[in-house]
Amino acid sequence: MHAVLHALSIAGSMTWEITWALILGFALSAVVQAVVRKSTVVSLLGDDRPRTLATAAGLGAASSSCSYAAVALARSLFRRGAHFTAAMAFEIASTNLVVELGVILALLMGWQFTAAEFVGGPVMIALLAVLFRLFLRDALLRQAREQAERGLAGSMEGHAAMDMAVDRKGSFTRRLLSREGFTATSHVFVMEWAAILRDLVVGLLIAGAIAAWVPDSFWRAFFFDGHPLAAKLWGPVVGPLVAIASFVCSIGNVPLAVVLWKGGISFGGVVAFIFADLLILPILNIYRKYYGARMAAFLLCTFYAAMVIAGYVVEFAFGGLGLIPDQAEAKVPTEGVSWNYTTWLNIAFLTLAAVLVTRFCRTGGPAMLRMMGGSPDTGHDHAGHR
Repeated sequence: MHAVLHALSIAGSMTWEITWALILGFALSAVVQAVVRKSTVVSLLGDDRPRTLATAAGLGAASSSCSYAAVALARSLFRRGAHFTAAMAFEIASTNLVVELGVILALLMGWQFTAAEFVGGPVMIALLAVLFRLFLRDALLRQAREQAERGLAGSMEGHAAMDMAVDRKGSFTRRLLSREGFTATSHVFVMEWAAILRDLVVGLLIAGAIAAWVPDSFWRAFFFDGHPLAAKLWGPVVGPLVAIASFVCSIGNVPLAVVLWKGGISFGGVVAFIFADLLILPILNIYRKYYGARMAAFLLCTFYAAMVIAGYVVEFAFGGLGLIPDQAEAKVPTEGVSWNYTTWLNIAFLTLAAVLVTRFCRTGGPAMLRMMGGSPDTGHDHAGHR
């Protein structure tokens, strides 16, 4: 019982540390999604030129989602006419280049990891674009499109099909401050939380259990701690494999990344581990349903290769610049609740969340929430709720 309580205590401390950052990130994402329609996004993603991929990354970062919702949304964009490479760039950015991830990394691990994530993400997207150009054949892409058009439902497909942006004309501020804008923002905010909550809770519990129960000596041996070159070469290779086996994705894998970093995984290995939220086993199965088994295998190989290389780029670039933090100073948050800046920020942002949840409940939100797991072909535009 003492061991269980210790694990839960660590998980609770991590939760308290990151609560305000999560609310901030999802609130900003909800604002963007409340005023930008998906049809506008699709119109900007029609090819795989560098400028288009940069646009896809920017739009993805502004439309933060859990990994399941990001995969479903990328498939929805692909079906509507977006280029496949651009859709994958959007998918990567919407889970790995988002505000809440950067803030949480800075809070739990240090600003260097935030910088590494925002450097490694574009590197991974560029590498994928090259790999797709070299190895993605037209026949395989046609098969993937045919499979995608069959409308097979997957996790979060109903959520991906919903477009809650307001129709009102006018400036960004005018649309946002309208009653429709307030309602749409509250709906996106709550539904994004509903999409991520399971993975976040599982990730925190797993991280707490591993931090409490697995001795550091195991991780030091597994990650070749004490052998600098071997650790740097091994970390980016094994990081994604640990992520695939952990079943934890999206923001939920950051607490586990803290434990792995404290245990001795390399700097680049942490970055590769976080990127691999899009390769966990349930998502690989969704790729198979969406695009077919051959494309799922192709995505596994190309994503994995891009993650490993991006991890090496970050490892040696940041190492060469002397920006890798001292691993000996790594620690898992265990302080719990105290009267500091974190508590005041949590109170402020929990109040904001309460306002948005209240608006959500008063404007037909619960009924929409029940539709999140529905078929994309039954999705509707919900911006009309008041």
